[in-house]
Amino acid sequence: KPNGTLATFLDISSKVDIAGERGLMGVTFDPNFATNHFVYLYYTRKATATTPVHNRVVRVTASGDSAVAGSEVLVFRLNNQSGALDFGNDGKLYLSTGDNATPGNAQSLGNLFGKVLRINKDGTIPTNNPFYATASGNNRAIWALGLRNPFKFAIKPGTSTIFINDVGEDTWEEINQGAAGANYGWPIYEGPESDAKYIPPIFAYGHGSTNTTGCSITGGAFYNPATVQFPSGYVGDYFFADFCNGWIRRYDPATDKAMGFATGLGSVVDLDVNKDGSLYYLSRGNPGLVGKIGH
Repeated sequence: KPNGTLATFLDISSKVDIAGERGLMGVTFDPNFATNHFVYLYYTRKATATTPVHNRVVRVTASGDSAVAGSEVLVFRLNNQSGALDFGNDGKLYLSTGDNATPGNAQSLGNLFGKVLRINKDGTIPTNNPFYATASGNNRAIWALGLRNPFKFAIKPGTSTIFINDVGEDTWEEINQGAAGANYGWPIYEGPESDAKYIPPIFAYGHGSTNTTGCSITGGAFYNPATVQFPSGYVGDYFFADFCNGWIRRYDPATDKAMGFATGLGSVVDLDVNKDGSLYYLSRGNPGLVGKIGH
């Protein structure tokens, strides 16, 4: 458990709608943060007199350990659904979005629900997106579709490899390999399938109450730190967590096997690997905490 305190970088509590799965869903640094000091946030904006509740990606400028007052700039506006954001190795900003409890949304190029999106960091849409010529408006940002609730995803440092954690509904939790134009099959399929029209998960686990089952795949992070603290066999593995059963496991892409790592951690919602080789986890609940596994 952490033995320090956390400073407040930015307080946006007056703006954020926290009903259900809304709230502050993601934070990431600009690839050129050392020079431009840009930080990107993905959150649900409360309704105002002129705009309904909606999700938005904004950019703020950091100064030391806090954000510059009044520096928030709107980058991209969406509907209201859960998700995550991060920069790819191509310098583009990737966002994930849930299906908004309407499964059919995930198969449509006419909305942004149940998708992974790809935009330029100024909010414009890359013309080489896979559906740029077939979708319209902001829907041209769609990079992949057929997802139910891709609550978190992770990008392997220095590569184009993206693993997407898709929270299931009835039976399965999935890890999907990100690919431009991919369709992961929701709501036609959940979990393993062999239909050539859709991309099956690279790993899935069933619902249950054990240390290998669960009901909500949440945080994910690749173990590729600057300093390796865990055994060398962990390098390149993918840590993933289940919110319901409070465990973290690791998946080895080379062997296609998942192994246990840690249990009894509470309601884990996010993971991150520090450059010193430690694994951090964010646990929601009583108590909510940031935990550290490592030296």
